[in-house]
Amino acid sequence: MAYRKLVRDNIPDIIKKNGEEPIIMELSDNDYKLELEKKLFEECNEVVNSNGIDRIEELADVLEILVALGKIEGKTFEEIISVCMKKRIERGGFDRKIFLADVKRKNIKNRNKD
Repeated sequence: MAYRKLVRDNIPDIIKKNGEEPIIMELSDNDYKLELEKKLFEECNEVVNSNGIDRIEELADVLEILVALGKIEGKTFEEIISVCMKKRIERGGFDRKIFLADVKRKNIKNRNKD
């Protein structure tokens, strides 16, 4: 099994309870951020490739990573949600399933010839 990855805080204890010995290290702040970003890609891929209750579990994993990344930026979960809601009010959500295929550009004649 492939290891060498960021895991949830209680995973070492779970490994010990299974009679095994985890080999762990604490990451620097920079490495922690990089590993969270890698984990985000991993979990997003798992969301795409899952469905039903498994998808909900994977979405929860993505949310946990987003919360951790927010903490690095000095923001709380509530602050992230507040920004999300502000953007939803200003720009909308994704509820209407709109797919933008293209934009026709207006023909602007001879602006600022000088």
